[in-house]
Amino acid sequence: MTPVSDDPLALATAVELCASYRDGRLSPPEVLDAVLERIDRLEPHLHALYAPDPDRARREAEEAGRRWAEHRPAGPLDGVPVTVKDNVAVAGVPTPVGSAATPLRPAVEDAPPAARLRESGAVLLAKTTMPDLGMLTSGLSSYHPLTRNPWDPRRTPGGSSAGAAAAAAAGYGPVHLGTDIGGSIRLPAGWCGLVGFKPSFGRVPIDPAFLGRAAGPLTRTVDDAALAMSVLTRPDRRDHLALPPQELDWSVAPRPDLAGLRVGLLLDAGVGLPVEPDVAEAVSRAAELFAAHGATVEPIAGYLTRAMLDGLDDFWRTRARADLDRLEPDRRAAALPYIVAWADRAARLDAAAVYHGFSQIDAISLATQRATEPYDAVLSPTCPVGPPDAEAPSPTGDPDRPLEHIAFTLPFNMSGQPAISVNCGYDRDGLPIGLQISGRRFADLDVLSLAAFYEAHRPEQRPWPTGR
Repeated sequence: MTPVSDDPLALATAVELCASYRDGRLSPPEVLDAVLERIDRLEPHLHALYAPDPDRARREAEEAGRRWAEHRPAGPLDGVPVTVKDNVAVAGVPTPVGSAATPLRPAVEDAPPAARLRESGAVLLAKTTMPDLGMLTSGLSSYHPLTRNPWDPRRTPGGSSAGAAAAAAAGYGPVHLGTDIGGSIRLPAGWCGLVGFKPSFGRVPIDPAFLGRAAGPLTRTVDDAALAMSVLTRPDRRDHLALPPQELDWSVAPRPDLAGLRVGLLLDAGVGLPVEPDVAEAVSRAAELFAAHGATVEPIAGYLTRAMLDGLDDFWRTRARADLDRLEPDRRAAALPYIVAWADRAARLDAAAVYHGFSQIDAISLATQRATEPYDAVLSPTCPVGPPDAEAPSPTGDPDRPLEHIAFTLPFNMSGQPAISVNCGYDRDGLPIGLQISGRRFADLDVLSLAAFYEAHRPEQRPWPTGR
């Protein structure tokens, strides 16, 4: 890919933009113009966006510009271009959840994360694409055009926050909101060279809430992820599973040193796809960097079992089948065939099997907490393999083996622990490799601080891609 060097405003971080707004060097409208020009140039190749509204974005940027000129910004993200994932409701915009089977009805109100972004003055460029029902690590959708990876448009960006990751890597502004129930923020972040943060369960209020589901940012820097968290974590009573409101200082600084830190290294999840050599080498080098700066790094044995992974798959299949069966037959038939095939296999399950599947949420949670409790942090691959072809629904492409690639990310959804993906190298094809850093329950700030430390000390990164 040809390095991008002509879009400094589009590639500026949110932290840089707000500092420039504050001292009058830049204005939100001129930044928005640069981002929209980049979108015009790259979006025909990437298809990352859903329901773009440049006219509304221009009005919001102008309003933000007036606030900054009067030294009264609405919040930490005032005037910063952002996107919101398809499945997070934005008032007036339908929420298809990636599927042509979904009846299109405009959302009545903003979901909590979208509301927090608006209240902070963020400029909403668009929503972003996702695969059907959010159940693929892919940009393949029956509703949206096929979303492609800016590093190599022949490859998938991952998913289910597919458009968010493609948009972030392509320079469509600095902050992109995703959701994650098994890796849907971290997996595409890993394949697109980004920072993807899944906070502790309940840290970011969301509606509808569901066990294991989290909302969080995809950004190009840890600082921007932390800045976004300072906005997204504000309370909203609509989420009945949210953590109690807590005032945290999200101005995260890199941990000054790693002396005394005990770090686990997990290179075999216990089940799922084997880790490719390029991935294992990159993650091992990252662990060596931690050790060189004072951390004690110890290998961890895999603890996820086939019964856990397959049981959860049975439960998720059943949930998807119930959702599809509520639709009219012609609507149901419009869903992606892979998703229909995956969901319909739930017909073989009896009530006891479905209950067993549901019980694996607790089984995975307990196993994860017990395995990781001795450690301040755990390092692992974000995904054991690199991104497949753009048209592939998943690395296996097999609805009978749909979760084989999420064995490193999934456990931290079920346990509620915070986890982040940061880029740790490139494979033989020049594609990014994600390092996952997880922490103890509720230790979001520690995870961000360690990610910032690694970001500051890792080898020099390659330029962001053109997406063409």
